[in-house]
Amino acid sequence: MYFTNLLTISYVAIVALVSSLASAAPILPRDVYVPPILYPKAGTVWHVGQRHNVTWDVSNPPVNITNSRGAIYLRNTTHFFQDIPLATGFDILLGRFEVTVPDVTGTDIRVVLFGDSGNWSPEFTIKP
Repeated sequence: MYFTNLLTISYVAIVALVSSLASAAPILPRDVYVPPILYPKAGTVWHVGQRHNVTWDVSNPPVNITNSRGAIYLRNTTHFFQDIPLATGFDILLGRFEVTVPDVTGTDIRVVLFGDSGNWSPEFTIKP
């Protein structure tokens, strides 16, 4: 009987210790961060092969960003060009990233900035 009580007490002590350790680790709330794209703007014209700084507003980021690694892609009205990333893996808090314009043309092109969430620029034009 003494041995059974000792095992029960040990088990309860271990469970209490693990519970206290788990509750001691703070769980930080995470915020979805969707910084507005500043450039390219509506009416902007890019040419294939040029280099441009895609820029976005980082003036008011949340304290705990869910995903701080950014990616930049292009899309048009009907197609998301996921096979042609303009940039990936950069810090979303940089506020700008230089990209080279790929061989994609049209008048309904948008930049898509991913981090926590995807947000789109206004439509602009890419010419040959």
